[in-house]
Amino acid sequence: MRYGLVSDSHQLLYLASASPRRREILQNLGYRIERIAADIDETPLPQEDAAEYEQRLAAEKNTAALAVWQAAGKPEPAAPVIAADTTVALDGKILGKPESPEHAREMLLALSGRSHQVYTAVCLHYQGRIFHALNTNHVTFKPLTEAETAAYIRSREPLDKAGAYGIQGLGGIFVRELSGSFTGVMGLPAYETCELLRQAGYAVPPFA
Repeated sequence: MRYGLVSDSHQLLYLASASPRRREILQNLGYRIERIAADIDETPLPQEDAAEYEQRLAAEKNTAALAVWQAAGKPEPAAPVIAADTTVALDGKILGKPESPEHAREMLLALSGRSHQVYTAVCLHYQGRIFHALNTNHVTFKPLTEAETAAYIRSREPLDKAGAYGIQGLGGIFVRELSGSFTGVMGLPAYETCELLRQAGYAVPPFA
């Protein structure tokens, strides 16, 4: 199901991400998506907080995608290039993707019954200009039992998610309260992304 209808002349976006969730959000808005590879080192820098980390990674992904594009000898992209990154932070500590089922268990039990933050940074390049946005969300988990945690890990959903859960999937049943953007927690805040497209002079829904 699509939320908007983009005219054919303005429907293309380049996405510097392999995330199926980011692709789905943009496709649901009516855009046609082409991916550009953007592999970077995602290791946090010393003393870097979660918001700084996210903004740096989104910018570096965008730069990496443009470098790949230029290395292929292509002209300036005719459509915006969008890069984004999402992380979960608990008590100021960045929680990346779990390295193992046991690591996922540790993360989930740390989040159990508590509030944490989810940051998603977006970086957009269009016609030689760069636009940035940072989306901040506060998420509260219900208390988790060992049995619930083990069953969720067996689903394998947590193993490729920052903070070891996906709000759009089974992990959504653990979220007691969300203050912020559902799509931001998913990985690409629709509001902020469309605002960047608007600032860049690109078509956004709803479309005339």
